[in-house]
Amino acid sequence: MKKIFKTTLAMLGCMALMTGFTACQPDEPENVTPENAKEELLQRVIADYVDKTIVPTYKGMADNAILLADACVAIQEAHGNGTLTQTMIAEAGNYWKLSRDYWEKSEAFLYGAAADYNIDPHIDSWPLDKNMMDYLLEQLRKGNSWDVSNLGFGLLGFHSVEYMLYELSADGNSSLVHSTDYTAEEMTYLVGVAEDLRDQCVFLEASWAGVDQVTAQKQAILEAAELAPAMNYGANMKKAGQAGSTYVTCKEAAEDLVQGCVTIADEVANTKMGMPNSGEDRNYIESPYALNSIVDFVGNIVSIENAYAGSHEGDASLSDYIKRVDADLDARVRAQIEAAKAAIGIIPEPFFKTAQGADTDNAIDVVNALVEILEDDVMNALSKEMK
Repeated sequence: MKKIFKTTLAMLGCMALMTGFTACQPDEPENVTPENAKEELLQRVIADYVDKTIVPTYKGMADNAILLADACVAIQEAHGNGTLTQTMIAEAGNYWKLSRDYWEKSEAFLYGAAADYNIDPHIDSWPLDKNMMDYLLEQLRKGNSWDVSNLGFGLLGFHSVEYMLYELSADGNSSLVHSTDYTAEEMTYLVGVAEDLRDQCVFLEASWAGVDQVTAQKQAILEAAELAPAMNYGANMKKAGQAGSTYVTCKEAAEDLVQGCVTIADEVANTKMGMPNSGEDRNYIESPYALNSIVDFVGNIVSIENAYAGSHEGDASLSDYIKRVDADLDARVRAQIEAAKAAIGIIPEPFFKTAQGADTDNAIDVVNALVEILEDDVMNALSKEMK
């Protein structure tokens, strides 16, 4: 995902440093107007969205990225002393899938830190740059030094780690745990990119939760990596409508929520599935080595579902507001989200062999219909008065 939203890092940092935050809803009672009632409901929606969806999603991603990096270090050590087993590689692969799942379920809210710090392309660019990887490994074999910070995005992130933990069967129909026949240079590369992925995932959590709200272990990781958020993105969004927030109103924050859903739905339909489907780029396959493409795509739709309806029963959600404005629209949105998950879910793996099939054709149409509902109907509904 490589979309950038409207906020700039400099503005965010200055506002956060200069100004304290107060709640979006007023502290003192005042005359209740339809606009006040609307802002009050949207404030609750935004607060639950940050606290119960965004922050927990990034926390789950960071927690598993730490376990993944630790497992890769264990792999390197076992490789060095001749005790490496495929069971150890499979364990690392499991942590990769868990962290990856949280990431895909975060892609409806890639505005903020993921965009401002280029974390999205840093950890999720594909296809893997195999030619540059071969060159890098050759330089390592020659004893030359390297620095992860100097690598291009095509050699970093989830897909570089994926490539080192998984391999395809000879016919390409099955994903296999990587064999134990790594070179020492490959082990150095694996650990370097896994730890860099861990650092970026922890940085995302801290950027939305606040550095003081993550564990001491995570704070130490950030300090060692020299990563420090310029602001608390969660507080900024929750305090929409007050001095210091980049959001003038809660409605404006809700518009970013909806636009985030529109953007990822459009990308799933017209880039992730659309580019290989149309033949524009047959190699533009997400998570091809773990055969995780369809899981990725469904996870993106779940990120929309969580953004729109909340991650848990009882969460204040945008659905609550839309239901008050247009109950039929709310029902249509929810139905289209379910239809999109179902349509994508029946596409067989490996996706590089089924991308141009009828199932993919249908899924693209269904997800594009979701794009249209969100972009036109839901966005317009944010300007209507509640009933």
